[in-house]
Amino acid sequence: MHAAIDDFLRGLAGHASPATLDAYRRDLAALAHFLEAHDIDDWSTLDVALVRRFLGAERTRGLAPRSLARRRAALSRFADHLVRSGVLAHNPVALTQTPRQPRHLPRPVDVDQLSRFLDTPHDDTPLGVRDQAMLELFYSCGLRLAELTALDITDLEARRVRVVGKGSKPRQMPLGGRAQVALAAWFKARGQLADAEERALFVGQRGVRLGHRAVQKRLVHLARERGLPEHLHPHRLRHSFASHLLESSQDLRAVQELLGHANLSTTQVYTRLDWQHLADAYDQAHPRARRHETSGDG
Repeated sequence: MHAAIDDFLRGLAGHASPATLDAYRRDLAALAHFLEAHDIDDWSTLDVALVRRFLGAERTRGLAPRSLARRRAALSRFADHLVRSGVLAHNPVALTQTPRQPRHLPRPVDVDQLSRFLDTPHDDTPLGVRDQAMLELFYSCGLRLAELTALDITDLEARRVRVVGKGSKPRQMPLGGRAQVALAAWFKARGQLADAEERALFVGQRGVRLGHRAVQKRLVHLARERGLPEHLHPHRLRHSFASHLLESSQDLRAVQELLGHANLSTTQVYTRLDWQHLADAYDQAHPRARRHETSGDG
C-alpha cells in the first residue's frame, strides 16, 4: 500500500511544493495506518463507506475542519491516481464531504503601527541588515513565506522582483522605494554571511539558504524586540499588504494580480473590506443611495 503512495507522490513532485508533498505524505500515511488497523491491505477495497469512517475517526480525535478538508483533498487526488492506474473504477472520496470551514482571516496590522515597526533602527550587523530587507520585501510585495525563501539573487532587478507562486505560476512585483534601499544595503552586507557559490537571496549564519522556520522565528523575535504589541508572522504581513493597498487603491483586480491569486473570489475573501468603508462607497457612488427630500405635505 505504501508503494502506491510513493508512486503517487513521485508524480506529484514535479508541480507541487515540498510543503504540499509533506502534508500529502502525512495525510495518506494516516489513511494507510487506519486501513491496516482494520486488516485492509488492498487499495481496491477503498470505497465511500471506508473513506467516511476514516474521516469520521479523524474528526472524532480532534482534527480541525481546515486540516480535515486538506486531508480529504489529499485522499481525493490519490484516489484519482488509483483510478488512472486501474486500481479503482471511480473516486469514492468525491462522494464525501467535510464540515464547512470557518473563514479565519488574520487581522492586518494597523498601518501607522506597522510603519513605526519597520522604521525602528536596527544594529547595522549583517543579520540586522538582512532582517530589515526581509521585512521590507514581505510588506512591499505581499510575498508568501515560500516565495521569499525561494528567491535567488538573480530574481532581483533594480525596481522589480521575479516570484514563482503557487502552481509554479510566475509573476513580477514592483519594489517599493524602502524595499530597494533595504535590499541594496543587504547586497553590500550579504558577502559577510553567504558562501561564495550560494545563490539564495537570504542566508543564515551558516551561509546557506534561510529556511521557513528560521524566518518565522525572526519575525516573532523582531516584533518583540521592536515593541510591536502584535504576533507577527509572514501571512499577516501579506494580509496587511493586501488590505492597506486595497483601502488606498480600491482596485481589486490589481491586488489580485499582485497577490498571485488565480481567482478574484480568493482576493475578495483575503482582503476583506470593512462594512463602513463599503457603506460609504455605496452612498457616494450609487445614484439611488441617497434619500432626496420632497417638498409639500404629500
